Amino acid sequence: MDKKLRKFDTKVQYLKYKVLREVARHAWTTEGTEKPADSFSFFNDVAKKIVKDKPTMRCCIYKERAIVSERIKIAMGGDPTNPNVIEVIDIACDECPVGGYDVTEACRGCIAHRCEDVCRMGAITFDEHQKAHIDKSKCVNCGQCAKVCPYGAILEFKRPCERACKIGAISRATDTSSAAAHIDNDKCISCGACVYTCPFGAISDKSYIVDIIETLKGSDNSKNYKVYAVVAPSIASQFSYAKLDQVVTAIKQLGFHSVVEAALGADMVAYKESKELAEKGFLTSSCCPAFVMYIEKAFPTMTNKISHNLSPMAEIAKYIKDSDPTAKVVFIGPCTAKKMEVQWDKVKPYVDYAMTFEELQAIFDSKDIEVSELEGTVLDNASYYGRIFARCGGLADAVAEALKEQGNEDFKLNGLSCDGIEECKRALMRASKNLLPNNFIEGMACVGGCIGGAGCLTHGEKNKAEVDKYGKLAHEKTITEAIQSFSHVEPKKEN
Repeated sequence: MDKKLRKFDTKVQYLKYKVLREVARHAWTTEGTEKPADSFSFFNDVAKKIVKDKPTMRCCIYKERAIVSERIKIAMGGDPTNPNVIEVIDIACDECPVGGYDVTEACRGCIAHRCEDVCRMGAITFDEHQKAHIDKSKCVNCGQCAKVCPYGAILEFKRPCERACKIGAISRATDTSSAAAHIDNDKCISCGACVYTCPFGAISDKSYIVDIIETLKGSDNSKNYKVYAVVAPSIASQFSYAKLDQVVTAIKQLGFHSVVEAALGADMVAYKESKELAEKGFLTSSCCPAFVMYIEKAFPTMTNKISHNLSPMAEIAKYIKDSDPTAKVVFIGPCTAKKMEVQWDKVKPYVDYAMTFEELQAIFDSKDIEVSELEGTVLDNASYYGRIFARCGGLADAVAEALKEQGNEDFKLNGLSCDGIEECKRALMRASKNLLPNNFIEGMACVGGCIGGAGCLTHGEKNKAEVDKYGKLAHEKTITEAIQSFSHVEPKKEN
């Protein structure tokens, strides 16, 4: 197995990485306004480099190379007419069966016929051997037959992307002859669950690494302007082959003037959000852009309950640009939805681009930077509470601490940390009907929190422990101390 592959969970991620790496290499060497998109030979060369003499994944090398060409397009920004940052590569889609409930070979042809009894649609029939069959034209996928089958012989089959999408934004395309997956942009929250789950890599997030590299080249080592990297606290659970301080050094070697923790922005947000919560009495968090988009799209009556504060990414970026209006800010994290957030009107002035850890690894290797061999650079901007925003429950813990530090201990926080969009849905359903006893909803679209983001290199339970360990290494032990040590804005303790 290629040693590069061990940096990722799957071969799909590795294939995506190889395309990103080659696009980045070309971007570093391209002069002037010429971009890889201007060169047919570039597409052809990359396709041949990745797909050599024999097909390894598809029917032939020609289809594999055609798919690589589509991946290159997405690696360079994708379809400009599609506002979503998540796109389907039709030619790569396996066009999985539509799915629904089916009777498997485990059916024993019993005579109880409980499946028939519970089916109100009359979709269950039996053959001469008493084995059940489901009429798809009548079935409404209620699942009652599967629940009562004594053998568990009736199973639900869904496309992996549909199963991953908990908000029903993915379906079979209906306006073409293709059975490829289709994304409903009116529902999609760009969380990227389908991106990580698709076993064919047929769904991908757009990349803006060409623009990021052009921005770094244009700064000319900070002579023309400074480019700041704002890194998500979940970085502590990534790049397991190197130390975090070595990763910081590697980021600076790419041409970034400085590396700043988004966790410091989290400290700032926790301080402001806790105050807003005490004033309003009920609040939903504003830190996860996918969660915010979900409220706006699925629970529009709850939008006035969303905290008006910026996310940690945008909050620290605003501070940077308030201090240096000519600065450029690039967010680096695990989140595909951040690529949508940077396009929002209230965020656009502060954050120029967002990229994932997957893309950062590709850029490192495009410059042949051996991260594990570098001297370390200390990264110590934030408090423990800001850093644990990376995992589910961290935000609620930080808000509780901020209330305490502000002297708002009389306010009784009854927070609910929602781990994944399904838990968010249940909480919002109850809150919209005034049935939720909690007064604060911490919403995380990805299971586990940011450490479960689609743009992570790896996913696993160890990530949470790594984030907590990283948090405990913080020099500043309180939120107030972290804010005061970094900025001239000193929050006053309220009586």
